[in-house]
Amino acid sequence: MTVTNELAPSRALAAKLLKATLGILQEHPDGLSRSDVMSTLEKTVELDEWARERYEKTGYVRWHAVLQMHSILLVKAGFLIKKKGRWYVTPEGTDAIKLGDVGLLMEARRLYKAWDKKAKNDVDESASSGDDSDPGDVDQSAMTLDQVEQLAADGIKDYIKAKNPYEFQDLVAALMRGMGYYTPFVAPKGKDGGVDIVAYRDPFGIESPRIKLQVKHRGQSASVMEIRQLMGVLQRDTEVGIFVSTGGYTSDAKAAVLSSHPHVQLIDLDEFITLWQEFYKKMADEDRNLLPLLPVYFVAPTE
Repeated sequence: MTVTNELAPSRALAAKLLKATLGILQEHPDGLSRSDVMSTLEKTVELDEWARERYEKTGYVRWHAVLQMHSILLVKAGFLIKKKGRWYVTPEGTDAIKLGDVGLLMEARRLYKAWDKKAKNDVDESASSGDDSDPGDVDQSAMTLDQVEQLAADGIKDYIKAKNPYEFQDLVAALMRGMGYYTPFVAPKGKDGGVDIVAYRDPFGIESPRIKLQVKHRGQSASVMEIRQLMGVLQRDTEVGIFVSTGGYTSDAKAAVLSSHPHVQLIDLDEFITLWQEFYKKMADEDRNLLPLLPVYFVAPTE
């Protein structure tokens, strides 16, 4: 049984949130975005009025800030991976869940301090062994950078979600052109026969494989039937399929593509954003303006 009531309030809250976060991610091996983690925590973790208060100076909700700061401990302890806007639990993190709320927090703090000492080449034992302050406080720059990165990711997602299905279809076509493909066909409004975009490696579609894309936006997760509809219009050996769904995919849909011939690639919203960022500089100005980005540079925290 955990004894979070024996901890300082902020640390007790952190202990509860960290364990719940790893538990949520354990159920999602493909990872979750930070916003999805937060929304799930809000539904599943009992948060009192104090935890939901906002800091006067920053306006941050207390439990949001506590989780954000202490999630750094999980990363440095090797329990959590943050990659391209998504959070993933590691096998070590899954094992750490068994330690309980307090045990998990204490182990994460211990491993964080070991990492911090090594990173700074600090041989002063008093700086790492007797300190009982919140360890997340020593890495404010990393916390700020993480918050800014997430704010940027959320802003891009909100911008995309505000697009209607045909506007998002144009974004997908623009991405394909930025990747060096020709897009002779982008479906007009109406029935598309299972294909929204056709992409060629050369202007005439002579070179194989040719690509057929189906796009789904502003809806539920793409189903196995929708994936099979795309499979049904592909010619073996000469065509491949790409399904882009901002709502993700059902487990059956993901399983279907594993044995599919011809090949079908699934792209969700996070992967679309990653690709857009990667090929943004290679796009024509007209295509960039469909989802304009502005790079911002920070001094990276010491690893």
